[in-house]
Amino acid sequence: MTSINAIQQQLNLPQTPNILPGKQEETPESFGKFLLKGIQEVNQMQQDADRAVESLFTGGDVNPAEVLSAVQKADMSFKMMLQVRNKMMQAYTEVKDIRI
Repeated sequence: MTSINAIQQQLNLPQTPNILPGKQEETPESFGKFLLKGIQEVNQMQQDADRAVESLFTGGDVNPAEVLSAVQKADMSFKMMLQVRNKMMQAYTEVKDIRI
């Protein structure tokens, strides 16, 4: 399993500079940072669901409906992340196959 730190290092993109000099607006978030934030959120949801299931099985004071909801939420977000990855890979393949 790839760690989040390894993914962060792979997606470390340089900040885009301000186009207008003298204007002190925040630069928009880069695509790499946006993607990394999404991966981290999915990872956090999966960890929360794992903790909830563990607590349920060890006799903790947890509502089974909340556990099921957390597991389903983590599953749906992971499936969505996989679909985004598949679309990105498909786009990369199409761009790679373009003849110049």
